[in-house]
Amino acid sequence: MSIYTLFPTISTTFIVISAVLVAIGWNLAIKRRLDAHKKVMLAGAVFATLFFIVYSSRTIFVGNTVWGGPDSLEPYYRVFLIFHIVLATVAAVFGISTLVLGFKERFAKHRKIGRVTSIMWFFTAVTGVAVYVLLYVMYPGGHTKPMLDAIFGLS
Repeated sequence: MSIYTLFPTISTTFIVISAVLVAIGWNLAIKRRLDAHKKVMLAGAVFATLFFIVYSSRTIFVGNTVWGGPDSLEPYYRVFLIFHIVLATVAAVFGISTLVLGFKERFAKHRKIGRVTSIMWFFTAVTGVAVYVLLYVMYPGGHTKPMLDAIFGLS
């Protein structure tokens, strides 16, 4: 496994673990096992943060992967990718808001947006895995320059 596939595999694994933990945490909340719910949801947030750190680091230091599939599918992939990025960004904002509401013990609002947040997070994980499969399994593409190289004209 090369550096170009190692980091995406790790980051995708982290986001899947995060989504699984959110599902478990949601189930614990339904069962009113609130201490366990809090711990599992915090673990889910940690894995989401680890995803973001690995993804951002890869983008900065290694670069992103370009579409390697047929040209005829690229527009569909781009639309799907944009949908995933927007969804992930909105879900992250909702996730932070949900965590803050929980810590502030504003449980009515926490419950209300927590349901929406969880569903968005599940879709984010599923679309993230789909992007990974498209870029690294079905249609391995080329790699762009690391962002630092592009900005500072290195290498």
